[in-house]
Amino acid sequence: MKSRPVANRTLLAILVATVSGVVWPPIAEAQKPIRIGGSNPLTGAYAQFGQARLRGVGLCVKHTNEKGGVLGRKLELVMDDDRSEASTAARIYDKVIRQGKVEAILGPYTSPITEAVADVTERHRIPMLAYGANTSPIFKKGRRFMFMVGPPNDRFLEGLIDLAARRGLKTVAILNEDMPGGPRAIAQGAVELAKRKGLQVVLAESYPTGTTDFTPLLKRARAVNADVLAAATYFEDAVAITRQLKELNIDPKMFGVTIGGALPRFYEALGKTAEFVYAFSLWEPELVTLRAGGLIPVARQYPGAREYVEAYRKEFPGAEPSQADAIGYGACQILVEAVKRAGSLDGEKMREAILKMDVHTVYGAFRVDQDGVQVAYKVLLAQWQDGKKVIVWPDELAPVKARFPTPPWSQRP
Repeated sequence: MKSRPVANRTLLAILVATVSGVVWPPIAEAQKPIRIGGSNPLTGAYAQFGQARLRGVGLCVKHTNEKGGVLGRKLELVMDDDRSEASTAARIYDKVIRQGKVEAILGPYTSPITEAVADVTERHRIPMLAYGANTSPIFKKGRRFMFMVGPPNDRFLEGLIDLAARRGLKTVAILNEDMPGGPRAIAQGAVELAKRKGLQVVLAESYPTGTTDFTPLLKRARAVNADVLAAATYFEDAVAITRQLKELNIDPKMFGVTIGGALPRFYEALGKTAEFVYAFSLWEPELVTLRAGGLIPVARQYPGAREYVEAYRKEFPGAEPSQADAIGYGACQILVEAVKRAGSLDGEKMREAILKMDVHTVYGAFRVDQDGVQVAYKVLLAQWQDGKKVIVWPDELAPVKARFPTPPWSQRP
């Protein structure tokens, strides 16, 4: 798979036109640029997320070069399309590292694909910023050169569980798609979080991928009369479960979903049925305009986020940055900072620099433990209120309070 240079086009146009790979060109310079990258899913099942991540990374490369680059050298971004396939991604990383096409590595998308690539980067002893992997166990296998950028997915439901405990609720039912790494890990994490907060888990069940009728599962949830219903889902399941809760007239005091629930199209698909639903989020552009009784510490927790959002809107007119764009930008920032602190591109020096980092990017906090697991990032919890998605947890970032309890369907318009 061959990368090809692209000149005089916006990144959005690059994404539309590219099939095999892209190179974000550096500003003209005397010294050879530092080539960073790896693979990204520009086609296949995860193309939407891969394209968004690439927009964020590309914008960071552009801004870094405008400030003079790093170590006196500009950056050049090299990304090949792994077609959302683990085997393809592993071949790409092995090839670009062996042939010297990249000097610093950004990881692929999803935990299974990242784990396949990690075997390659470990062999070559090159640090990888794994900004598409959130499953903690793959970082705890003795690997030394893989570092999580986002939070572990076993904390994705932390906000929902914490709010429920603080509101005095006692029982929780947890549903999840039976998919390893993602929903399964989220659900397992929620069980542990609930236990630590004193909530009784009265139901914990999984369902096969591709399920569309959740009636039997939801009837079991109603039978245990849980105060809280939490669903570790992707978008389609989140919509279907919410709609079927209404059809079956099931009324938990709190109901929350994970992946997909914070997307604008969640409300577009459900209308007022989405009201009061809680949804986890990793990052929101609204963070840069939040107020909570005055100025909140956004500038400290997400430094440069306001400038990033403004620059993004200028670069891609009519588009809004998502968490996938923002984590791409943040991962690039971390990589640049690691190179600065190491003073070189030596793998061991960069590894040591990353392990000592305690920084904040436009995406949020970054600090990892000795296994490379992110330990500083705070997951957000949003709720749909009057057709708008608002952050309701953590308290320091919540401009409004959660609407609690969720009223019965019979009392809603």
